[in-house]
Amino acid sequence: MANIDDIKNKLKSVAYPGFTKSIVDFGFVKDIELNGNDVIVDLEITSSAQEVEDTLKNDITKELKVLGLENIQIIVKKPAAPKQQSNSVSGKNIAPQVKNFVMVSSGKGGVGKSTTSVNLAVALAMQGKKVGLLDADIYGPNIPRMVGFEGAEPEIVGNKVIPFKAYGIEMMSMGSLIDQGQALMWRGAMVMKAITQLLQDIAWGELDVLVIDMPPGTGDAQLTLAQSVPVAAGVNVTTPQHVALDDSRRSLDMFKKLHIPVAGIVENMSGFVCPKCGEESDIFGAGTCEELAKEYGTKVIANIPIEPSIRVGGDEGKPIVYFYPDSNSGKRYLKAAAELWASIQDSHKEGKIGNEAIQPTMPAGVSACSTEGQAHKAQQEAAKSGGCGSHDGDGKGGCGCH
Repeated sequence: MANIDDIKNKLKSVAYPGFTKSIVDFGFVKDIELNGNDVIVDLEITSSAQEVEDTLKNDITKELKVLGLENIQIIVKKPAAPKQQSNSVSGKNIAPQVKNFVMVSSGKGGVGKSTTSVNLAVALAMQGKKVGLLDADIYGPNIPRMVGFEGAEPEIVGNKVIPFKAYGIEMMSMGSLIDQGQALMWRGAMVMKAITQLLQDIAWGELDVLVIDMPPGTGDAQLTLAQSVPVAAGVNVTTPQHVALDDSRRSLDMFKKLHIPVAGIVENMSGFVCPKCGEESDIFGAGTCEELAKEYGTKVIANIPIEPSIRVGGDEGKPIVYFYPDSNSGKRYLKAAAELWASIQDSHKEGKIGNEAIQPTMPAGVSACSTEGQAHKAQQEAAKSGGCGSHDGDGKGGCGCH
């Protein structure tokens, strides 16, 4: 009679579709229960494709029948398949396994946006949340260095990229998917495709929050993300200087136009902490972000000073909030993460989260300026106004057209 070891050895002959490596070697076999000639095999795979599940079930059944097992039950756990509604104005979420998306944005580069993203993500994980961190900064993907994965190549299983895991979070970056140091000169459609692929082709787990470090500015990447998933919160990162605040206004205006609830502003370079005496000095101005927050009906959730340990932590892949949670800045990041989570919960209660209002009105691949696009627009307007396309009780068009 077959035993558990016999079954495991047989399962080593079952290759994961598209690979020479077995499901045992990949660690996809989570449990085996044997009762006489009856066996239950629990699998956990990374692909949501039905054909992958069917192939595995067939191959496993074939191998185990050789052992004389009669009742073979195979339970497969896999990511939920992305659900897309056919109605173009019904909203969209191409990564439904993620409960909340947070867009970390800035009007300009060089204000510490990536450092903020890393420490907020790690702080949320330290507070018990299941967290992912997506470095979607196409032009300057620095997060691999900041979490200790610079130069590391991700594992690919099936058609999915497996995210790195560190400090309690899952992480993936464009910088991990291209050659190190490669310059990207992308526009429009290429940026839009890259954003959607980073959401769909990464094997994200069931996450409470996915923190997304966006490229600086207010361009195609931000619009594509907002149309692809319902963003639960926007975090604006800036510095106290008025020049930076002018750019922050554009970022906050973008959140408003994209119907993204603003969780708050993170003010970096908010003073300087002397590494010798620990005294904090105001060297770049103070209070400017408070005025900006009031102007846009939000609040400052963190004032992060210039502190050498933040820079060292970023360069060495050791986030300050994880390694020095009792430091001045560590405490501020933890408080900011708690306020961010509270803001997300409030937005859910108030029904603020959704991207229905910013879905494109044109069918996929149709330009609004094309003849086909103009015809589609005219048809939509006629349907709304009760003109051609609407019908009277006699079955004729409302305007007399047949």
